[in-house]
Amino acid sequence: MSGFEIINPGILTLVQDKGRFSYAHIGVTSSGCMDEYAYFWANKLLGNAKDCNVLEIAFPSFSVKACEDISISITGADLSLSINGTYSKPWSTYNIKKGDILKFCKSLKGVRAYLAVKGGFLLNKDFDSYSTTIKEGLGAIKGRALIKSDFLPYTTYKHNHKKVLKEKYIPSYDKTLVLRVLLSYQENEFEEKEKEKFFSSEFSVSPESNRMGMKLNGEKIIPKISGIISEGIAFGSIQIPSSGQPIILLKDRQTIGGYAKIGSVLAIDCFKLSQAKNNTKIRFEEIDIKSAQEKMKNFYLDFDN
Repeated sequence: MSGFEIINPGILTLVQDKGRFSYAHIGVTSSGCMDEYAYFWANKLLGNAKDCNVLEIAFPSFSVKACEDISISITGADLSLSINGTYSKPWSTYNIKKGDILKFCKSLKGVRAYLAVKGGFLLNKDFDSYSTTIKEGLGAIKGRALIKSDFLPYTTYKHNHKKVLKEKYIPSYDKTLVLRVLLSYQENEFEEKEKEKFFSSEFSVSPESNRMGMKLNGEKIIPKISGIISEGIAFGSIQIPSSGQPIILLKDRQTIGGYAKIGSVLAIDCFKLSQAKNNTKIRFEEIDIKSAQEKMKNFYLDFDN
């Protein structure tokens, strides 16, 4: 049978796609791949549909055996992929033969690697998406991370060509990130000195961060109010809880929340943030709505061409 036999599932390897939409009204989050830039390139390099499923590999030690020939692509973090013991760089396609062993050995750059196969894995959708959301038990693999006994079927594909992404398109995963922020309609709940502090301070990524949200450590940002009536939460929203430490809400965020939001990080900057390791330095700069819309439009147009 064609597919990957899981040798070592790693700590957190998930099936993901663009996400699950139109279900927030019943408490189902969108989920989806954390780094859409790497996700889109993984599929584009193979000529897959833009919503094809992939594996999101959040930590090294993941390994699989190919049971039949297949073309794959690897993008995102460099987790020191070896194919039959030979180091293989990310942002490239590879022609895998029956019996080949793929191992992700150690973290060199970034946090999350994406592995796509030609045509995607032959799995079933859950609520119109393959995406795994562990806290809700939804996704193509029973709503959980991969385990050793899993088998990921695909359609055999033999190919002799290789594609490598041009260097200018490969992100660097810098040790310091500058995230562009669109101020929230709740910005008036923060005094000017607090907003100035927010934009002039340097924060660091907390080890408590996960797919729900990126917790930051740094200067306390204090709103004028202690809370708000719970309301819907957008991707990239920056909540300021009672601790005063910002939390940037990401793909597995809760659908509603009751903390004041100083603003929202531009979605395409959240993709970069998803590759940030613990203690990565974070700074914020303000962006206006017109510029934000233009940058988002150009990002997605690049993948339509």
